[in-house]
Amino acid sequence: MARRTGSADLPLHGGRVPAWLGMRMSSLGAIITQGIVHHYGRDEFLRRLSHPFWFQSFGAVMGMDWHSSGITTSVIGALKRGLKPLERELGIHVCGGRGQHSRKTPDELRLLGERFGFDAPPLVRTSRLVAKVDSAAVQDGFDLYLHGFFVTDDGKWTVVQQGMNGDKRQARRYHWHSEQLESFVDEPHSAIDGPAQGEIVNLTDHRAARSRAAQLELLDEMGPDRIVHELAAIERNEPAQALLPHLVMPAHHDVRPSDVFSRRLHGTLAAAAERGPVDFPELLLTPGVGLRTVRSLAMVAEVVHGAPYRFSDPARFSLAHGGKDRHPYPVPIKVYDETIRVLKSAVQNAKLGRDEEMQALKRLDDQSRRLERSAQGPSLDAFFAGERAASPQLDGRSVFGWEAELKGTRSK
Repeated sequence: MARRTGSADLPLHGGRVPAWLGMRMSSLGAIITQGIVHHYGRDEFLRRLSHPFWFQSFGAVMGMDWHSSGITTSVIGALKRGLKPLERELGIHVCGGRGQHSRKTPDELRLLGERFGFDAPPLVRTSRLVAKVDSAAVQDGFDLYLHGFFVTDDGKWTVVQQGMNGDKRQARRYHWHSEQLESFVDEPHSAIDGPAQGEIVNLTDHRAARSRAAQLELLDEMGPDRIVHELAAIERNEPAQALLPHLVMPAHHDVRPSDVFSRRLHGTLAAAAERGPVDFPELLLTPGVGLRTVRSLAMVAEVVHGAPYRFSDPARFSLAHGGKDRHPYPVPIKVYDETIRVLKSAVQNAKLGRDEEMQALKRLDDQSRRLERSAQGPSLDAFFAGERAASPQLDGRSVFGWEAELKGTRSK
């Protein structure tokens, strides 16, 4: 039986990912994927994708809007582009997407089966079944509009799909994982993200097995009166569904102190200051971005190495590279590009058997966790003020333009 890990509220958020950010998201997403596969294997990457808290943090560290449903579309799109050139090396393939791209999933799976030798027809059936379950068997008021299918060369898979409720301006994301899956209609979700809507019709709940079988009998033999009687008995006797861990993504776009565990942030800042001079001496010589890049690397390292419980505050990961809408601050392009450069070097050297840089990133994450128990640091407002003040020098950019131009400080 697949794991169900929790749920989250996701406000709908319009707009598009600008090309300058989409390109970088693809690069960073691919490098983070390589890091996870290098340390833990591709099965672990599929497990990460099936965890809603990690998925949201993954999108936030790449500069997307930390709280919104748009992370789902942008992460799947970024990985589809970024992992395409690496699919033979990693054995990981991404199909589907939003709207018309979701409907192409079966054809994409068939083509991949022909190219890489796995049995495509069962995967095509899987894709259709999970979409059907989330659109028909789980009647929660959300219409599916996105379907992302991640599959490995050995036929293991994760599905991430999302529905929207336009009237309520909310989205719900559904996560599936092939690991230990025994039934498509008996509690198959590894996680369901989205707002609670009160009582919903969910015929996939394992407690509904007797109900699924009994419905046909009731309709054939007992008629509608008996159905009403049985429904009343269920309402009297069935316990309420146990509450799952629930990540609430608020409607407010700005990052507030209540959205971030400050002790973890302070641990990251302290680790960057302590490990940076030891493990990244050359990086610290880079004018204007040295220590700031180490801070981002520490957050990226946590996405690679962190335990599930550490992703309960996805807003914290937006502090690595900001956000495209200037929340919590504009994307610092110099830092983002330096993060990609350092990670790419670490991955390339690891492929050649030189693992020192990858181990340095691991030590950075380890040190963050050790120091967070005792580290002190600035308030979140003070931290944001410093980032916004430095934004023009770090080539801060958002959907509104270059920060230096907005402040009238960019040279022509």
